Amino acid sequence: MTTALEHPSTTGPYLATGPDDLIRRFVREGDHVHAAATMSRPNALLNAVCRAFAGSGSMTVSTTAVHSSAHALALSGAVAKVITGFVGDTYPSPRPNHLYRELAEGRPFEVEMWSLLSYTQRLLAGALGQPFATTGSMLAETDLRHGKEGKLHLMPHPDDPERTVTLLSPLRPRFTLFHGVAADRRGNVVACPPLGEGAWAAYAATEGVLASVEAIVDDEVIAAMPDRVVIPANRVLGLCEAPLGAHPQSLRTGGLAGVDGYLDDYDFLTDIVAACKDPESAAAWYEKWVGGVGSHADYLERLGGTRRAALVFPPPPGVPVAVDKDRSPADGAAAPTEQEQLIVLGARAIVDLVRERGYDTLLAGIGTSHMSAWLAARLLGRDGVQVRVAAELGLQSMDPEPGDVFLFSQRHAERSQMLAGVAETLGGTVAANPRCLGVLSAAEIDPDANINTTLLPDGRWITGSGGANDIASSVDCVVIAVASARRYVPRLTHLTSPGSRVRDVVSQFGRFTRAGAGAAFELASWLPPVPGRGRTGKDLPDGPEAAVRDLTGWEFPEPSTGVSGFLTDEKAVTTEELVLLRTMDPEGFYR
Repeated sequence: MTTALEHPSTTGPYLATGPDDLIRRFVREGDHVHAAATMSRPNALLNAVCRAFAGSGSMTVSTTAVHSSAHALALSGAVAKVITGFVGDTYPSPRPNHLYRELAEGRPFEVEMWSLLSYTQRLLAGALGQPFATTGSMLAETDLRHGKEGKLHLMPHPDDPERTVTLLSPLRPRFTLFHGVAADRRGNVVACPPLGEGAWAAYAATEGVLASVEAIVDDEVIAAMPDRVVIPANRVLGLCEAPLGAHPQSLRTGGLAGVDGYLDDYDFLTDIVAACKDPESAAAWYEKWVGGVGSHADYLERLGGTRRAALVFPPPPGVPVAVDKDRSPADGAAAPTEQEQLIVLGARAIVDLVRERGYDTLLAGIGTSHMSAWLAARLLGRDGVQVRVAAELGLQSMDPEPGDVFLFSQRHAERSQMLAGVAETLGGTVAANPRCLGVLSAAEIDPDANINTTLLPDGRWITGSGGANDIASSVDCVVIAVASARRYVPRLTHLTSPGSRVRDVVSQFGRFTRAGAGAAFELASWLPPVPGRGRTGKDLPDGPEAAVRDLTGWEFPEPSTGVSGFLTDEKAVTTEELVLLRTMDPEGFYR
């Protein structure tokens, strides 16, 4: 077996002919490989892992999230266990994937779920050679703690006996797979922020890094940009070129070493979601793009030059920026849909909370929550109130590109004032910032505002935590979720994120609020609901009491009293609000 000792830094890394050569030279059945994530993954290397070990059911893979082309891990039969924080789909909106309906039963592989920050903190501990990491996430209330005996420990807080702190075991894969912008032949790898988990996974690997890059360049090119080297040569065991090695995800390059960046391939992502709805079409997709592809060069040939050229970002001079194919009119002429009313009421709640309590940052969770956060920031900005919007993978002070609804688009990265990583964002910007307001969604939410995004009552998998547990554990939050008896439940199937810091819960017909943790929620504002989810005008509740009774599974105090002694009538959704929202989401993914 090849080991790191056979490749001292004086000789440089093994220069492979491609991802398949690199994986077959170093990785063996039963290994733990880590797919490092920035706003992308080393997908060409993961595809090579699937081809090399298809059907073995032996591999352990850790990665921040399993979505898009990483579904090949399940379809290949190569993997025994996945360590992650999210399993499902993210585009065009977060949702469960049919492949994982039985994930809780260990099919198609065993899964070990963490929150995004605690996952990153475990890598940090491994990278720093520490016996454990500490975190304010993964608290006693969450069911995410189950099945992790020996990997986390709840301890009394040294300065506050009423609080606890969680100790986490280090996460140490054998190999870390990484895709960068460029590298020299010595093995120095260059990458651009946002960096997600950053280089911590590279240092946490017990053996070292297997890296793919868009281009291997002369040593002098990298020597001229030492501040852009993310992974040093002494950690890199093997290296190969893999143009579009993150496809179908995006890669930001900043033009370094003359390498073009590229966008997420939304059409490709949509095709994957559609294919995975049926076992036969899923198998056909896998055979076409992974199992039946001889090499990454063949994969690129199958993509075709026209498709590849269309993804280049920023586009070459003279090429117009295309965000969507068919823009709907960005006007307020049509009446709001149920989802539009929900997003607008969510934005209004955020605006009120920012004005009342002086929050300076919104951490936007993916889904209707980030649409409300974006809209709130625009509405506040029109009134001269500045609030920063951040996303967990490292985007801070975002100014989202109108027309692109994907939270982690490189278009938004280009319009952000700061690009960092998970630790800086979920740690510094959120957990350490008392002026941050978390904006979350929920698959289930109980009367104490505890949130479930993991398991449905029938045992089907939803998605997992992502960064939601980290946000809900550390800062004040508002939850934005369509009310139904299946979503607003008396008791959760699985407690993913604690609700003690949730201030408000916003539905499509009004805002529930409470005096503080432990107090009961009350309906504080009311706007008659609009038809949605199979309902017609005749099926709609005719007042606040009927809405609470018919559209939730909660029991509330008399809604006519409200927390402040009265129920406020929300004004109808305005033309201004609809124009802003429809400009952000012209294709109606969230409407």
